[in-house]
Amino acid sequence: MDNIINHHRVMSLINRFSGVGLLVATLFFAFSLTPSLVPRPVVAQGIVSGLSFSAGYALGVTGLALWRYLHIPEPSPRIELYLKWLAALICLGISVTFLWRAAEWQNSIRLLMEMEPTNGTRPLSVALIATGVFIFLLLIALLFKRTFRLLSHKLAHILPRRTAQVLGTIAAIALFWLVIEGVIFSYALQIADRSYQQIDELMQDELSPPQEPNKPGSAESLISWEALGSRGRRFVTQGPDGNQIGEFLGEQALDPIRVYVGLNAAETAAQRAELALEELIRVGGFERSVLVIATPTGRGWVDPGAQDTVEYLHRGDIATVAAQYSYLPSHLSLVSEAEYGVENAQALFASVYDYWSSLPSDDRPKLYLFGLSLGALNSDLSFDLYDIIDDPFHGALWSGPPFRSDTWRSVTTGRDPGSPAWLPTFRGGSVVRFMNQTQGLKTAPGEWGDFRIAYLQYASDPITFFEPEAFWREPEWMHSPRGPDVSPELRWYPVVTMLQLLVDLATGSAPPGFGHEIAAEHYIDAWAALSEPPGWNEQQLARLRDYFIQARESTY
Repeated sequence: MDNIINHHRVMSLINRFSGVGLLVATLFFAFSLTPSLVPRPVVAQGIVSGLSFSAGYALGVTGLALWRYLHIPEPSPRIELYLKWLAALICLGISVTFLWRAAEWQNSIRLLMEMEPTNGTRPLSVALIATGVFIFLLLIALLFKRTFRLLSHKLAHILPRRTAQVLGTIAAIALFWLVIEGVIFSYALQIADRSYQQIDELMQDELSPPQEPNKPGSAESLISWEALGSRGRRFVTQGPDGNQIGEFLGEQALDPIRVYVGLNAAETAAQRAELALEELIRVGGFERSVLVIATPTGRGWVDPGAQDTVEYLHRGDIATVAAQYSYLPSHLSLVSEAEYGVENAQALFASVYDYWSSLPSDDRPKLYLFGLSLGALNSDLSFDLYDIIDDPFHGALWSGPPFRSDTWRSVTTGRDPGSPAWLPTFRGGSVVRFMNQTQGLKTAPGEWGDFRIAYLQYASDPITFFEPEAFWREPEWMHSPRGPDVSPELRWYPVVTMLQLLVDLATGSAPPGFGHEIAAEHYIDAWAALSEPPGWNEQQLARLRDYFIQARESTY
């Protein structure tokens, strides 16, 4: 008897699910196993598969509801039952086939990125994670449905039924948005911010305040060792010195100047910018041949691959200034503190640029901007072209630019005919140029002017090439010819591709030289073309690339 009852309960539960919804959901689940831009670990694959399955089920249920709303004839209950079982068999066959090929698809990316192939995708783990994601979202949907019905029922006492349903839906959406965005999300961000702040304030045991008076954090500095923060302390102490640079070059070299202001050094962005300027003046930053305003990523990190290489190229005759604007990682900072990052970048640029432009043009350093990822976005927004057009700085290097960058988007959209979206040519390359791991900045047909903007990006970078529009249309960067690091097995599927790129953006990782991991040797080519440091030929540049490649490989 118990077995009969349990069987009846299982059948009743199965019958509750929409056959059309399950069929579309399974198709989306299968599509989610195909490759995207970067290799996906098991957890990421489970998440994107669960999101895809949920989206497919929602579309199937919505489509069926619309079918019924339009009073289109439906099959009889008996035929509908057969169709459900047929759909289940089709779903099972599709899932098994795509799971079987999933490892092959992932290896198509790993091969391009010179990674070891994977033996399998652990289908049971993927299925369990995907099921968990689906159940969680299903419970949210059921809760929303109950909330909508309750509100509509209450409003139906005083309003017509259809009006009550419309207002009930709007009220339920507003209530859920308020709870999720206004309470849960904000509270989670506050916890994350406090956690990262505590990490930032920790003193690294292996680091100690510099003894040299011309370094931030020293006894003579305007910026205390504690006020540098975790990222700042590493930035000012762990770069190459003149002896290291000179030993590589076989000649004397200067100690590069690095100035960094931590988030807790002053209350406001303007105060931190003025503090950075005063410290930069104190240590002689404007007396160097090159000055770089580096905009960090969310947590205040400046990529050593970019910083160390440009210091070698300019033989230490260079100063760099940076200011922290957040404790959060870039993706969280972009969501919660986007305006604050821009405000901080604008304050630092205005402070440094105003002083720099007041100096005689023949007695001041060449001025460049740099930013990686969120730093590239904020660096791009740090100045107004009309404010600097009479006395422009010399150039900017923006690597891994986020898809939200307006300048990047407009230049890519307005690229010259025939150039690919993943490596555009813009107006002959007279001002803006793009490079990746296979093509440098010097290949543009036109002559590069005195004011230069360079983008260093990889076609496999989801931070750069994520598109919300991929929900309903194929991105242009997927058109032929594709980037050298994009799998030929990648296909566009409505809804699913957008979810794949979204998960890639949040969790994806790749080796240096692919995805969002910019390799030092590519920074060398970018800085050399952009700033044209004297005394370097191709043989010497190749030697410097090998030096940094060997240094990276020795750390693994």
